[in-house]
Amino acid sequence: SLFEDNAEFGLGMRIAVDTQAAHARSLVERLRGALDDALADGLLAADQSTEAGIYEQRERVASLKARLADIDSADARRLEGIADLLVRKSVWLVGGDGWAYDIGYGGLDHVLASGRDVNILVLDTEVYSNTGGQTSKATPLGAVAKFSAAGKAIGKKDLAMQAMAYGNVYVAQVAFGAKDVQTLRAFLEAESFPGPSLIIAYAPCIAHGIDLANNLRQQDLAVNSGHWPLFRYDPRRAAAGENPLHMASKEPSIPYRDFASSETRFS
Repeated sequence: SLFEDNAEFGLGMRIAVDTQAAHARSLVERLRGALDDALADGLLAADQSTEAGIYEQRERVASLKARLADIDSADARRLEGIADLLVRKSVWLVGGDGWAYDIGYGGLDHVLASGRDVNILVLDTEVYSNTGGQTSKATPLGAVAKFSAAGKAIGKKDLAMQAMAYGNVYVAQVAFGAKDVQTLRAFLEAESFPGPSLIIAYAPCIAHGIDLANNLRQQDLAVNSGHWPLFRYDPRRAAAGENPLHMASKEPSIPYRDFASSETRFS
């Protein structure tokens, strides 16, 4: 597809998987008499919020397939073809800031508002990297890019805050070069969250005017200067009466100038 259709295609895949899984569950119920009750109950009531739970469900599905081979019915044949859909499937949409903040934002916002279990990873280079470094809505104030030759005159669009405003979307901002453990936690939490999840990852780019051999250093500078705050927003914490927003970065420890002067886009 065209990259601006990423969100719509991903949502369609999520809906297709959910529809097939619902059909598989109805077939298990209809075939309950020919199956073991304990197996049917286990398949339908499985807790698949963890890797261990998913592993156990895969074992049940293997047992189901073995039993279906001995059942002579059209429902059994149909269930054989979609039995794997009883195991929780993960759908990830991956794209850049040009897609997420700009040309595909309408579709991305539709996915966030759908409530569906879709995970979104935005690789934020803060510029249209794919087409040569044009300004995007993710480009920060003062940065030089095509169409902002004198420095961008307005600030960066706050995609994370817009997503958090829904209240039922998991949102995280990460930079693995600055804090890899926080990045890992964000992916694990997003994967386990039963609704829409959005992870925005800082992605240094050649258009920043840096040597990409220094990728990790630039991520660290961006976080330590306050340019790129690290946080995780988990609606499940709010439901438990806790603060859903967890800041993972400390107060800026270096002057912003030290970060900006290391990249020619801020010259």
